[in-house]
Amino acid sequence: MRGSDNPARPRVSTWIPEVAGILTADQIISTGRAIAAVQQPSGAIGWPDGHVDAWNHVECAMALSACGLRDASRRAYEWLRASQRQDGSWYKLMPPGETDLTTESNHAAYCAVGVWHELLISRDEGFASRMWPVVKCAIDFVLGLQAPGGEIIWRRQADGTAADYALLTGSASMYSSLRCAIMLAEYFAEPQPDWELAAGQLGHAVARHPDAFADKSRFSMDWYYPVLGGPLRGTAAQERLTAGWDTYVVPGLGVRCVSDEPWVTAAETAELAITLEAIGDQARALELLDQIQLLRDPSGAYWTGWQYQTQRHYPNEQSSYTGAAMVLAADTLCGATAASSLFRTVGADDASVLPAADAACGCELLATGKDDLATG
Repeated sequence: MRGSDNPARPRVSTWIPEVAGILTADQIISTGRAIAAVQQPSGAIGWPDGHVDAWNHVECAMALSACGLRDASRRAYEWLRASQRQDGSWYKLMPPGETDLTTESNHAAYCAVGVWHELLISRDEGFASRMWPVVKCAIDFVLGLQAPGGEIIWRRQADGTAADYALLTGSASMYSSLRCAIMLAEYFAEPQPDWELAAGQLGHAVARHPDAFADKSRFSMDWYYPVLGGPLRGTAAQERLTAGWDTYVVPGLGVRCVSDEPWVTAAETAELAITLEAIGDQARALELLDQIQLLRDPSGAYWTGWQYQTQRHYPNEQSSYTGAAMVLAADTLCGATAASSLFRTVGADDASVLPAADAACGCELLATGKDDLATG
């Protein structure tokens, strides 16, 4: 694991992810530079169609930091700080002539994961102190959308009214966001008991009440995110992944984006690799990461997906968030940075996933008074 020895290149850190036989450190650096190449002068990092959302932007910032491109990563976080709305949310940054005035809870929440990730890697307390008010404001926005049953409504409309349903993938991701926000609060000695209660209720909703969420089960993310985000661990996590494996995983290729289309995507495959590592299944994680290298471009960028019936890239694009997911998966699997275990450590246990109020979900704590859960 090594940094670049070319002084004309952007400075990189000493320790770079490297997965033996799959991805070298130089290849990881190339992927990081491919992400940095599409960063806007403002620091924003967008999709191929030109729009920027805070979730994928943060994922790219995390990847830049993990592969040593600290300056680009910090510019990304500065854009996040500067563009946050007063209520703690972010609008999507749209291409010229387009407008989207909705604000999504999952997008806002993910800044907590990014800030905690960066603090773990850099140990830069000054950075974390600047971003801590951003995180607090974002979490206030998110928890303003939490329903009585624990799930979190997915967005506010342009007029500020809340949508009428929650998304399983988004809520599972927000569980990990809340756990990272809580760890930041502990770091700054500013305990947030309301956040801890909210995280427990959210985790309980994801783990025990799938009926609380809109049915998006054709998407593979709805299958693995309850594990990746942390609400499911242990036997429950293994059972969930086993139940959906043949539906979403194409042998020798990777993970489908949706269950009913012949299309595997690199980002979902990388995320499933992270998910598997989080529950101790590193062998299958490495196998998936190896298989999906079919979508790697010589430049270091990654094609978004592969339509395996027509044998062509679909969509015909290279996406920054796909490269970011690959960098984070590599780091997770090789343990190069101090943030490599983040997705494992946000995982819940039965004692931390509390039922919401009885009137909301009908679950009760065991009569013993312990924090174990009765079946919901």
